[in-house]
Amino acid sequence: MKQPPPALNHNSAAAVAPLPSGPGSAATAPRRPWALGLGLCLLAALLALLGLGVGSSGLEPIWRLWADPVAAQIVWDIRAPRTLGAWAAGALLGLAGAVAQGLFRNPLADPFLLGSAAGAALAVALTLAGLGVSLFALEWLVRLGLTAAAFVGAVAAVLLTLALARGVQHTLRLLLAGVVVGMVLGALGSMVTLAAPATLAPMQAFMLGSTGFIGWPALGLMAAVGALCVCAGVALAKVLDGLSLGEDTAQSLGLPLAPLRVALVVLLALATGTAVAQTGLIAFVGLVAPHLVRALVQTTHGWLLPLASLMGGVLLLAADLLARALLAPQEIPVGVLTAVLGGGYLLWLMRRRAP
Repeated sequence: MKQPPPALNHNSAAAVAPLPSGPGSAATAPRRPWALGLGLCLLAALLALLGLGVGSSGLEPIWRLWADPVAAQIVWDIRAPRTLGAWAAGALLGLAGAVAQGLFRNPLADPFLLGSAAGAALAVALTLAGLGVSLFALEWLVRLGLTAAAFVGAVAAVLLTLALARGVQHTLRLLLAGVVVGMVLGALGSMVTLAAPATLAPMQAFMLGSTGFIGWPALGLMAAVGALCVCAGVALAKVLDGLSLGEDTAQSLGLPLAPLRVALVVLLALATGTAVAQTGLIAFVGLVAPHLVRALVQTTHGWLLPLASLMGGVLLLAADLLARALLAPQEIPVGVLTAVLGGGYLLWLMRRRAP
């Protein structure tokens, strides 16, 4: 289980300082955030074109695939929504990670901090155990029921966290309540899996994360929710900027912290729940994406939130591309790659800071 992040002094502006960043020193960081945004968009477009050509036989030129009607149908029905869906899910997780780190003023906060991951996993385990695990049930769950179960479970876990924390007035209490809810719901999910051993294989696929079941409807849903969340995040960016200076300073600026914190928690739950419902649990994207942005450009949350969203999309898109291409025709769970690459990046940053 995840360990609770270290307690921070919530009256200190230093609490929001990111982990040390190597390549993003002041001398090399771009001065204009829009330049980074444009670069991330171009990189995402390049990776998306490569993703359209990666299949069970490895990488194929996209122009050859379009010349074959059968191959073109596969590209349009399977690879295109999966590739674009990986970007959309990563964008949601990157945005949620930036919101979580700003809300808790903790550089180790991630989108799953309020127990949403454990809640989604428990809901999926209960649904699998209740409906059985026949091939027909699994196909129906993947297309219809699994998405709804994961989303409802994620949102329910966040609501439970809010109830235990008695609202959002105390950030530290909210953080600790999320850790407790995550541990308890995670244990309950493990008990359900043990009671119904046939659910072990599909639960393992959900826990490791996959973009293989994303279709056009799921992509449309994530795109709509992502656009809404980015707009809401930019509108609430001044709140996160105020919180980064400390709660006393934020209150002195005249910000109504209680309702604005509720709005931020709703935003965090919506973005996280939507991504988890479509892809399962994919670690480290939401944690690493904001750090990479801060390593490349120093800016306020008005730019940080959309840039972290773009960075998260690029990270998950690249991981999905590697997951399909490295061992083709076999496929590596994308959550495994994100954990290895994201964990390795954070360890590298820690090693650079060590004397």
